[in-house]
Amino acid sequence: MKELEYATAYVAVANGDGTFLADSWDPLHADFFAEAGGPDKLFREGVYSDNALQGYLIDKKTAEEHNITNLGQLKDPEIAKLFDTNGDGKADLTGCTPGWGCEKVIEHQLDAFELRDTVTHNQGSYSAIIADTISRYKDGQPILYYTWTPYWVSGVLVPGQDVTWLNVPKSALPGSRSGVDTSLPDGSNYGFEVNVQKIAANKEFTDANPAAAKLFSIMKLPANDISAENLLIQNGEDSEADIERHADAWIQGHQDTWNGWLEEARAAASQ
Repeated sequence: MKELEYATAYVAVANGDGTFLADSWDPLHADFFAEAGGPDKLFREGVYSDNALQGYLIDKKTAEEHNITNLGQLKDPEIAKLFDTNGDGKADLTGCTPGWGCEKVIEHQLDAFELRDTVTHNQGSYSAIIADTISRYKDGQPILYYTWTPYWVSGVLVPGQDVTWLNVPKSALPGSRSGVDTSLPDGSNYGFEVNVQKIAANKEFTDANPAAAKLFSIMKLPANDISAENLLIQNGEDSEADIERHADAWIQGHQDTWNGWLEEARAAASQ
């Protein structure tokens, strides 16, 4: 296992320096995928995990006290000041790790929604900055942050119970997705498309290994199971041995499903 930023990881897999990437977000990573060579160099079929949401949230207490439902309300300096953590009068948004797909979207939207004068996008290692945000919440302070699902954060700051999603003023995505409507079926608009996560693999490898290609295309994990495992990692079970143990435990709990995947994969290899 290697830890790389996404732009680097896609190029590494496309060039054969890596074999596969199990969290290729679609469509969030559309530009990363295309810039690394797209389907000519990367195999990406099937859905590994679906219904991934992203967006901006605030603590429920502040939302209800000040009737805040939309990120655009932070254009009002008095509303923005509620989320000021360093005394400069601007809202502090716990944002996205530099180099991730969400960074491009957040930066684009701060301009599109005219929030630069009232909101600061705080960036760094996401796990570190969200830990500070959770501490502020536990101290009773207002919080404003970006997150995604599946991930452990929404098991600690539960939407609808502890925090609330904010709508955005309008759909506004960067690059090749600039014309995309991010509205959800219920009329909400969190500013991001609903994504799926796929397994992206080196195409030369999958062409030479049809069993692996088949396995990558049919494996599917429930989002709640991914979030639960992420929480184990956050709570300190973060070594490679721990992560392998988590995977083994999932397989043991879903042995029939696992065996079925292997049978399909082996059948593909013998065709």
